Amino acid sequence: MFYSGKRNRFMLLLVLLILLQHLLWSSGASDKNKAMVQQLQRYGIIKSTKVAEVMDSIDRGLFVPSGASPYYDSPMPIGYNATISAPHMHASCLELLEKLLQPGMRALDVGSGTGYLTACFALMVGPEGRVVGVEHIPELVASSIENIKKSAAAPQLSDGSLNIHIADGREGWPELAPYDAIHVGAAAPQIPQALIEQLKPGGRMVIPVGTLSQELKVVDKKQDGSVSIRDETSVRYVPLTSKDAQLQGN
Repeated sequence: MFYSGKRNRFMLLLVLLILLQHLLWSSGASDKNKAMVQQLQRYGIIKSTKVAEVMDSIDRGLFVPSGASPYYDSPMPIGYNATISAPHMHASCLELLEKLLQPGMRALDVGSGTGYLTACFALMVGPEGRVVGVEHIPELVASSIENIKKSAAAPQLSDGSLNIHIADGREGWPELAPYDAIHVGAAAPQIPQALIEQLKPGGRMVIPVGTLSQELKVVDKKQDGSVSIRDETSVRYVPLTSKDAQLQGN
């Protein structure tokens, strides 16, 4: 059957869209990951070439539980009442921290979960930098290490410039402080003082704060040690709490 005019053009566009979707979801994981990054660029979430390169290099599919859809722009459950954030949130945090994730700098990832953003940090700062992930669920620490071993950040795990530790993220990781960049992947009722203290003068922390209502806050420490805090956007994260409370779903 043939159609004319607008209807013909509509049918042609519909067929092309179906073909493009088929090509995307029948393609390899690297192509799907690239398509995810390109979509975030089109929507203006990713503006930095460096952030795009890093998210293109670290395949999100390696860090999402089997059976999930890793390239959809949605948070995913990872067990233990925890989640991996949506790609747009990871991209936003990388954009906010990019200037403090230059080669040779130090970064702390609190609530490192599956290790995805920690691996992205490692590529940003390079082998001459240091990246620490802190997670209080031992099973997630073990699986995140295995995830990273399969990723482009594996060499930095091997050479020791990237480490994941079992610890209470609210206390940070003082052994390698101060940090140029700190990311917190769960919502604190208030900003933990230990994390402010571990932030280097000139450094920046990105942390969701709140309970029922949450804001992603950008914390900048000035060279004189004073701190400025601003709200970036409203968000919804799982709570930053004790291991026992998290496992009980509180």
